[in-house]
Amino acid sequence: MDESITIVLDDQKILSAVCGANDGNLRVIEHSLGGRIATRGNQLRMEGLDASGSRRFRVMMERLINSVEQGESPSPDFVKALAKTAGEDGEEDPLREAMIYIPHGFGRVFPRSLNQAAYIRGMRSCDICFCVGPAGTGKTYLAIAEALRLVLSKKLRKLVLTRPVVEAGESLGYLPGDLAQKISPYLRPLYDAMEALVPYEVIRRMEETGTMEIAPLAYMRGRSLNDCMVILDEAQNTTREPMKMVLTRIGEGARAVVTGDATQIDLPRHIDSGLLHAVSILNTVEGVHFSCLSTADVVRNPLIKKIIRAYAEAAGESMPGQTQRDI
Repeated sequence: MDESITIVLDDQKILSAVCGANDGNLRVIEHSLGGRIATRGNQLRMEGLDASGSRRFRVMMERLINSVEQGESPSPDFVKALAKTAGEDGEEDPLREAMIYIPHGFGRVFPRSLNQAAYIRGMRSCDICFCVGPAGTGKTYLAIAEALRLVLSKKLRKLVLTRPVVEAGESLGYLPGDLAQKISPYLRPLYDAMEALVPYEVIRRMEETGTMEIAPLAYMRGRSLNDCMVILDEAQNTTREPMKMVLTRIGEGARAVVTGDATQIDLPRHIDSGLLHAVSILNTVEGVHFSCLSTADVVRNPLIKKIIRAYAEAAGESMPGQTQRDI
């Protein structure tokens, strides 16, 4: 027997965020659960569901409203992920459990897909975490968010950022300034992520107090990094030796996150990617986590999914990041 449920939202901002742009979130809920949603004033009325569907709708709406109240602006992709996890009352919410709260930050960071939630859980449960996926899937953003959470809450003492320097016509040595100024342009994407998460004053204070360090891969040799969060970004452009060197720098109480896009390798064709090599030989090592994100996890801009798909089809390739074995 079909049932109807009416949800009343007195807060107009919450109502608007729940509905999404052009009621796009409501259309996702209808498609995921079946039934029809009618809006009238501050009321959402769901019709055409059986008892089980009605319970799932209630659970989903409760989680969606809680997410909005905690600072999330739900996208249709977030709602799709929420629909997949909204079972009966009392079941855990993997998206909410993987939420990242950054002290002094602009707001809470929520995963927007189940794969992103698994990535966050992997960073928290394992000392070394690899994340491979196409552009726009949140690899770097979530790594920076989790690192800031750990460092600013004083669970780790330092954040170390490193990235391979793949030059295009200019030598790094001819760039003006000291070491930090020379490598800064290559680490700009990491700074962009940080500036989206915390005020600039927090970043500057971390630099001044030494709780954040930028370091070229070559300067990592011989070090032992204890109680640190190490992020190696754009790891597809490392070779085998630097990758091994970075992974063996991890000291007591330290964590490492290695991110990369297997479809954007800028190394010469005769040189193997250290990222792909590491994935192939470490995927059975206990304590090392691997997350694979795909175009379904793209959150930067919906158009990016279409761009990635078009390039993959033009090259006659499978969609990047579909399974761990595809890497």
